[in-house]
Amino acid sequence: MILSHTMALSKATFLAHLKAVAQPHRHIRIRPPSSIYPRFLSFSSPEEAAAERRRRKRQIRIEPPLSALNRNQQAPNQNPKSQSPPYYLNPSNPKLPEHASALTGNRLNLHNRILTLIRENNLDEAALYTRHSIYSNCRPTIFTINAVLYALLRQSRYSDLLSLHRFITQAGVVPNIITHNLIFQTYLDCRKPDTALEHFKQFINDAPVNPSPTTFRIVVKGLVDNNKLDRAMDIKGQMDDKGFGPDPLVYHYLMLGHARNSDGDGVLRLYEELKGMLGGVVEDGVVLGCLMKGYFLKGMEKEALECYQEAFAEAKKMSDIAYNSVLDALTKNGKFDEALKLFDRMIKEHNPPVKLALNLGSFNVMVDGYCAEGRFKEAIQVFRSMGEYRCRPDTLSFNNLIEQLCNNGMILEAEEVYGEMEGKGVNPDEYTYGLLMDTCFKENRPDDAASYFKKMVESGLRPNLAVYNRLVDGLVKVGKIDDTKSFFDLMVKKLKMDVASYQFMMKVLSEEGRLDEVLQIVDMLLDDNGVDFDEEFQEFVKGELRKERREDDLAKLIEEKERLKAEAKAKEAEEAEAAKKRVGSGILLTSKLFGNKEAESESTDATATESHLTEKTTEADGLNEAEAKSDRTSEQLTA
Repeated sequence: MILSHTMALSKATFLAHLKAVAQPHRHIRIRPPSSIYPRFLSFSSPEEAAAERRRRKRQIRIEPPLSALNRNQQAPNQNPKSQSPPYYLNPSNPKLPEHASALTGNRLNLHNRILTLIRENNLDEAALYTRHSIYSNCRPTIFTINAVLYALLRQSRYSDLLSLHRFITQAGVVPNIITHNLIFQTYLDCRKPDTALEHFKQFINDAPVNPSPTTFRIVVKGLVDNNKLDRAMDIKGQMDDKGFGPDPLVYHYLMLGHARNSDGDGVLRLYEELKGMLGGVVEDGVVLGCLMKGYFLKGMEKEALECYQEAFAEAKKMSDIAYNSVLDALTKNGKFDEALKLFDRMIKEHNPPVKLALNLGSFNVMVDGYCAEGRFKEAIQVFRSMGEYRCRPDTLSFNNLIEQLCNNGMILEAEEVYGEMEGKGVNPDEYTYGLLMDTCFKENRPDDAASYFKKMVESGLRPNLAVYNRLVDGLVKVGKIDDTKSFFDLMVKKLKMDVASYQFMMKVLSEEGRLDEVLQIVDMLLDDNGVDFDEEFQEFVKGELRKERREDDLAKLIEEKERLKAEAKAKEAEEAEAAKKRVGSGILLTSKLFGNKEAESESTDATATESHLTEKTTEADGLNEAEAKSDRTSEQLTA
């Protein structure tokens, strides 16, 4: 009893004390609530707190940071009425790309399914699956689409990549910065730098996201590779205007462009500029190889080797690209022994994924170095050993080695390397088949040359006109006229041949006395085959026909062709007129059929009315007569 009474008293005292504290006092300064202090007991239930957390996450996901919207951070406005609405609520603003958080649930399952198809090298199915999913209940994210685009780019399937990109753009999928970078890379790889620059300009002006350093690296490197060094320098200026810091990799590409133009002064000037912007010290060794090339171009071999030694003495940051640049500078300037030592060091340091000192470019440089030294067997051994270091050859690296072997008369070794492409999962391209075809002609193997060209066409590749002309020229030189004519018939519908290609084939057939086939080609040209059969072309054909006094056959053929065209036009006009008449008569017949049906219906109704309501016969007859007059008037108007 005493204990309970004491607790009751203490409770009452405690409540009274709370009331006293809650009353305002003049000498107590109440601190206004601030957002930096935690709010205790803000929600009535855990469910309400969880709902608030989800709302805040959605707002963070939907409204991106100011830097992603090309907007400057401004001081907060004290007047809430004058504040502009959030970016995503303004319908005039461009749509923003999806956040990574969208890759969940069924969309994540779809993403993994498409990645599986890519790993299985089934890119056609991956692209088709992506297209079908666009308008389904499970729409792929931009990250899934980027994975397919990158896989197509890796295999140089540029037309398929651009087709898929055009499809997703029309479907309203908002690209992110990676998508834009892939498109820039595609056009630059296709040797279309002007198109890439147009897309880059549109991206800078209109895209709701800012470019990344990778964007500038891709554009600068592609322009340098396309011999657009001046434009690449302009892009570097834009990078500086955007507030990006000096990027050693961008300077590496620019210095490489000057080195390719044999401008040693330009290389050194760029290096000094980068050095000054970085406070006098360049810790990244990516520019060392180009700096050595600049010294070699100016005949300063001692300075180049000192630069090479200082790179390792000062423990500069050396990536795989930096190593490759130095390796290339040594192999291209008569220092192959030093290059071998450096390559051995790179192999020892290579420890993926912790340290990447080797890549595919490293082996390509060494293959070129061995071939330049005439050590082709070692070049093949180095090329085949790249798989041991998690490097996978691509079509360009195979073409590089095959070209080196073909240029040195080693066609058998080149064909052996070509045979390894399928096992490596690498598809040969037009350049691969062109190299083997040309080398087979040099080695007096015309049948094999024709076989390589045929394989190229059967594999779905499209050889250009230059490769076709080399083929038919080689076949004609060895007297294989029938094979030449066969390839002409095969490619005339696949290639847009010029006048010279037609005249070459006609001259070959004329020299063999096969003028009927010459006239067949003329007949095909007269069917609007895309080549203008003008007076000069006609004189060439007459000259060939004149050898057997058949020049009149050309005039007869042209006259007969014009007569057939005139008859075809007349027949087409007659069919059009007949179609119009059939349409008119069909309308008249339809109106008559509807009129008869109405008369029959009216007669039946009249009979029923007469049998059941005989007293209203006169009224029904008058109604039928009035409707019949109305039908006749309608028929006359229709006719």
